[in-house]
Amino acid sequence: MTDIIILAIYLIASLFLFSYGMNCYVVVWLYLRNFKKGRAKNQKIEKQAANIWVSPEDLPHITTQIPLYNELNVAERVIRAVAAMEYPADKHEVQVLDDSTDETRQKVDKVAKELRNAGKDISVIRRTNRTGYKAGALEGGTLLAKGKLLAVFDSDFVPETDFLKRMLPYFLNDPQVGLVQARWGHINRDQSLFTRTQSLGIDGHFIVEQSARSFSGLYMNFNGTAGIWRKQTVIDAGGWKHDTLTEDLDLSYRAQLAGWKATFVPDVVVPAELPETVAAFKSQQFRWAKGSIQTALKLFSALIRSDLRIFQKIQAYFHLTHYAIHPFMVILAILGLPVVLAAESRFAPIIFLTVGSLMSFATFAPSTLYWFSQKQAGIHWAKRLLGIPILVLIGVGIAISNTRAVMEALIGLESGFIRTPKAGDVKIKNYKVKMPILPVLEITLSLYCWFSVAQFFPMEKWYVAPFLVIYAVGFGYIGLLGLIQSAWNSKAPDTAKKAKPATATA
Repeated sequence: MTDIIILAIYLIASLFLFSYGMNCYVVVWLYLRNFKKGRAKNQKIEKQAANIWVSPEDLPHITTQIPLYNELNVAERVIRAVAAMEYPADKHEVQVLDDSTDETRQKVDKVAKELRNAGKDISVIRRTNRTGYKAGALEGGTLLAKGKLLAVFDSDFVPETDFLKRMLPYFLNDPQVGLVQARWGHINRDQSLFTRTQSLGIDGHFIVEQSARSFSGLYMNFNGTAGIWRKQTVIDAGGWKHDTLTEDLDLSYRAQLAGWKATFVPDVVVPAELPETVAAFKSQQFRWAKGSIQTALKLFSALIRSDLRIFQKIQAYFHLTHYAIHPFMVILAILGLPVVLAAESRFAPIIFLTVGSLMSFATFAPSTLYWFSQKQAGIHWAKRLLGIPILVLIGVGIAISNTRAVMEALIGLESGFIRTPKAGDVKIKNYKVKMPILPVLEITLSLYCWFSVAQFFPMEKWYVAPFLVIYAVGFGYIGLLGLIQSAWNSKAPDTAKKAKPATATA
């Protein structure tokens, strides 16, 4: 009976991962089916809007919001980039929502004063406390905003000067459009193998997933930055809320449930920084994982009761609960050895064959999605594909951290908003994220998986051994890299300068 229970749990976990893997194929199919048509529609909208610039007095007032918290390395860069965007000066308000407690405050004040003297409408808004973190800052800024449209940029983003001019037509074309999201580019893609690999995952989300959702009539999400909201949309949706760690995803779904449309513009690319260390990457992924599950728990009943088609509801489910795959990855890794010990069961051959087939389909599904994203990006895409196996290992390696995030969301455990450190063109200050225990757990689980693999071959039960090898390498890679970077950062001084500015790429 114990053997049957173990094998049943293993099979259920495999089926769960299989369903998410197969949905990747569905998303790729939607992308191939609708991308050209959706992109052509976008290009038509931009072309038809060429005449709106003839009468600048008729343009809507826009407020650009820049939420900051201790971002000395990048604060000046983003403020200057936003202020340089092409738009009538008397109709573009810049809000720096500065919650900083370090030297960033002085830097922000200096740059804002300089830009005001140059004729820019720029204000610095500070709160007495950080209630609600980023969501709270945006909530306060929205109440004071002059604009009917609200652009949002995180501190590490560097918009092109024509950003507003290219995004505005979508609001003018359709009064029901409440959100327009641009694509993320990469300032520091070539900083290291780790950043190059991350860029594949970001490209897969934006180029394939966001395009597929937007152009197929599915719910899509605001990515927290590099997008523009209609102010009335934010109000109708209930405003910014801070009861989840992904206030952007939460507001996106509430807005669409309220009847507003969301649009993705893949040809408008805004460069941003990728996390350069494992600890920074984990903190980002932890926030996204926990916040998405919190949002799913919060809004799932409303989605079920909505008038959406069944297919739309299914895709919304997969979208909101994607990070739930990580606990099941950990389950498969832990049960590897018990499954070997249960291998004498008469059910074992069927279980092994089923699991092996399911896991093969599930494993190659995300890689297919990433392949299409790089092919569409076009720039050295064949060379970039070499990073896909490493991306798979990273996706496995962060499973312990993300499992913790998912479990905290499920039991309602609150945690603070840990912002992802940014380096900027010149690193002035080292912002560190400490996660000392996780690398040890990852390395331990890696060794456990290797031991489990070793038990398969003497018993000639090798069916799922290749997948355990992936887990073993993935946990080991992230764990060792995390320990090395943690040791290096602990010795690094609080101030440092990088010799060479990074270059932005699409």
